[in-house]
Amino acid sequence: MIIENIVTNIESLDKEEVGKRHIEKVYLESADLVKRIQRVKSDHGKEIGIRLKDQRDLVAGDILFMDEKNIIMIDVLSDDLIAISPRSLKEMGTIAHQLGNRHLPAQFEDDQMLVQYDYLVEELLKQLEIPFKREERKVKQAFRHIGHSHG
Repeated sequence: MIIENIVTNIESLDKEEVGKRHIEKVYLESADLVKRIQRVKSDHGKEIGIRLKDQRDLVAGDILFMDEKNIIMIDVLSDDLIAISPRSLKEMGTIAHQLGNRHLPAQFEDDQMLVQYDYLVEELLKQLEIPFKREERKVKQAFRHIGHSHG
């Protein structure tokens, strides 16, 4: 089976619609969500080729295939993350500036900034006394570097 288009995302479907179908999952590392062409295997052992026509990243919950009885969807494996919880705008600005200087991609969920674990970031947060937790957590999308130059 070769998938060229995403059907929809599971979050956009009615729960009743989802409940009528058997769900098969393809587990990906968050870094693999940016790959438009890849060969994957579902949790039922089904080999699937992904060759997306659209210029878009995969997202957790994307449905690769759906019929009256089945859904094959993307799920994401947990990442080793640092969840940063600044207590003030000053702390947020300080850590955002520091991480930006290191060109580290970040994501935001609720009041937390998420970055992939790095012992140097952990040491920096301890030094700056900014609250954080290291945890295994699923993210919905890939950590993506934003291209730019200092020229």
